[in-house]
Amino acid sequence: MVYTCEYEIKKDDFVAAGEASSQIKNKLKQIGVDAALIRKIAIASYEAEINMIIHSLGGQMKLDIEDDGRITIVCADVGPGIPDIGLAMQEGYSTASDTVREMGFGAGMGLPNINKNSDNMQIESSPAGTTVTMRFEMS
Repeated sequence: MVYTCEYEIKKDDFVAAGEASSQIKNKLKQIGVDAALIRKIAIASYEAEINMIIHSLGGQMKLDIEDDGRITIVCADVGPGIPDIGLAMQEGYSTASDTVREMGFGAGMGLPNINKNSDNMQIESSPAGTTVTMRFEMS
């Protein structure tokens, strides 16, 4: 393991929205990751962070950078879970409140954008919480 770091994500903390993904982006720049890959990671991590702020009771975002060039981001939150992952993966589907939508969030592109920008994405969800694991390869 070359580097690991954890970030706390709080429910409804729109003031801090994007801070964790910005710190991840800065770390990747420091270690010389390719700009195109940084962009993909920044998009995916931002979408995951916003989803945690909007839909969960809060959680942790963990960045792991491996010696072999693999980058993994695990976002583990506390409840309420995703009742229908297949539906949530459809572009435009959202359970965000009107208030969240009025702030410019909740367009239903979070999970589809994470999936498009990561080399591998896994979702595990139950009423206790959701874990989204994103993997990226530095080639």
